[in-house]
Amino acid sequence: MPSPRLSGRVALITGASRGLGAAIAERFAAEGAHVVLIARTVGGLEELDDRIKAAGGSATLIPQDLADHAKLDMLGPALHDRFGRLDILVGNAAHAGFIGPMAHADPKQWERTFAVGVTANMRLIRTLHPLLQASDAGRAIFVTDRVGREPTAYWNGYAAAKAALEHMVRTYAAETAKGRVRVNLVDPGPMATALREKIFPGEPSGTQADPATLAPAFVELAAPDCALHGELKILQGA
Repeated sequence: MPSPRLSGRVALITGASRGLGAAIAERFAAEGAHVVLIARTVGGLEELDDRIKAAGGSATLIPQDLADHAKLDMLGPALHDRFGRLDILVGNAAHAGFIGPMAHADPKQWERTFAVGVTANMRLIRTLHPLLQASDAGRAIFVTDRVGREPTAYWNGYAAAKAALEHMVRTYAAETAKGRVRVNLVDPGPMATALREKIFPGEPSGTQADPATLAPAFVELAAPDCALHGELKILQGA
């Protein structure tokens, strides 16, 4: 049997309590990584932790709202004290907010969508980049969506936030082109998640991809031998 591809790596995943984040966490743990999991839902994190431990993996849980940006600034020093480095960052969390005409945008929902999907990732990059540099092969992966590149009616703040995220991540990649840190984007395409169910409440179950089937693509980008940098990896024809 081949050795786990992420053996001994330390990986932080946001939006980890369910959906794609949980699937990535379980797959990374199965590949030998110690996973640091951030989400607001304590119960979801604990259930995920139980599954990871039952499969022989290990995890650290951080119940936290990503919109609490001041607490994010403390994350880098805390992880430095415990691990001395961070090998993998997966910025997966998103907030759908208001889906509807731009002229009817809800300012509070707009602000939260950007707080979780854009500003939180900036704060994570700011506090965690030194730890990624301390790794022998730091990897940063951010989850995006087609609507951030292709203007689509009614996607409102979610689309604008994904557009901002993509530009921010590409800028970060340009700045790290000569170092050991590799920075990439992933568009997973439509998935069977709670976020999609919220946006498309009448969609029949089982018509979209199981997030677990998409997790291996994240392993490829997180692995120490990954050479891709500043790329957008589109899954399932998104």
